[in-house]
Amino acid sequence: MNADRTDERGIWRNRNFLLLLSGQVVSFVGNQVQDLALPLVVLALTGSPTQAGLMLGLHTAAYLLFGLVAGALVDRWDRKRTMIWCEILRGVLTGTVAVALWLDLLGMPQLYAVAILTGILTTLFNSANSAAMPNVVSAEQLPGALGAAQSSVNTIRIFGAPFAGVVYAIGRTVPFLMNSVSFFISALALRFIDTEFQAEKQLKPTPTRLTADIRDGLGWVWKQPVIRFLAFIQAGDNLRYGAGYLLIIMLATRLQSSPLEIGVVFSGAAVGALIGALASSRITKKYPLGKVAAVMLWIEALAFPLYAFAPNPWLLAGVALLESIIAPIYGVAMSTYRLSITPDHLRGRVHSAVSTLVTGAGSLGALLGGFLLAAIGPDSMVFASAAWLVLLAIATTANRTVRQAPVATEVKPVERNENGDVTRERR
Repeated sequence: MNADRTDERGIWRNRNFLLLLSGQVVSFVGNQVQDLALPLVVLALTGSPTQAGLMLGLHTAAYLLFGLVAGALVDRWDRKRTMIWCEILRGVLTGTVAVALWLDLLGMPQLYAVAILTGILTTLFNSANSAAMPNVVSAEQLPGALGAAQSSVNTIRIFGAPFAGVVYAIGRTVPFLMNSVSFFISALALRFIDTEFQAEKQLKPTPTRLTADIRDGLGWVWKQPVIRFLAFIQAGDNLRYGAGYLLIIMLATRLQSSPLEIGVVFSGAAVGALIGALASSRITKKYPLGKVAAVMLWIEALAFPLYAFAPNPWLLAGVALLESIIAPIYGVAMSTYRLSITPDHLRGRVHSAVSTLVTGAGSLGALLGGFLLAAIGPDSMVFASAAWLVLLAIATTANRTVRQAPVATEVKPVERNENGDVTRERR
């Protein structure tokens, strides 16, 4: 491995990690700018909020439909090359939207096609990126690397919306052009990384079907009790999170908050997530995963009811800040554990299996949240969500295997035994 991976130098002196992170930061800024512009362009073309919502939902749909396949493919393909081509193709596709807008030729069929194709490419890129990270940094650096990535994303989220508004005001083609360029910059950064993104491929006596590879990944996850259980707990938490966005808007609207004040509430959530991300590496390295999971869920469950009692949008933002600290800490701890214990040749499939479950739960939560809010109102929805979080916390605390899960950085990859079956998690 490259000399930059030595622990003494740390992730901020790891050239390969900095290239990987900087490219993705630039790309994420471009995405933030486009995320504001896209629904506005759709509304200008069609006047239909339904079509704008459908456009935004296509990325999630691509992940749900293609996620398991993407995980299997990135375990077969060269991950670095896959990520570079994903960025190049996303840059080209996004650039066609800017050109069509400039020529006044943009139509909804092109936008739908670009949304679907970029959604597929994004799914491939994310699976490859997650699987590659343990090969870019050392095991001891992994929590810090994941935390740094989370911190960067949340910092951009705090300032992203105002910046996106300024960019869109310059011209409606500019956000798409900017995002297109950001993808090419990310591809260039990846090109200069001089370490392999996967371990040396194991020779297989016979080629396997893609469906067999997917089953292999799902089977491995199912035989790992800690990963399996916490994946379902994370999905349960995301079910509540999916409904939370609309719930917070409803609570803020009831307080007669202005659009600016509603934005402040979500900025508070982004600040909380940033604080959690900054603390995540130290907590992940110091405390056992089981303890982190249980404590984080209990804090979240006890903090959530405070939403119902916030008398103004500023205190609502304070609750959002407090409650949002938890997710990145748990996310980094769980991701570190999963990446550390998963053999390299299975990492893409394991990531995609867990992410598909969690993403699907979030989508279902968003759908159910609208119906529940209409049926029981925002206050009852807050307490129902809090009760659900209490159940998740109780289940996690009561699970003996999870309680005994070690510090995430202390586990080693679980390989196959002599019969070809995966062994159970070991410490």
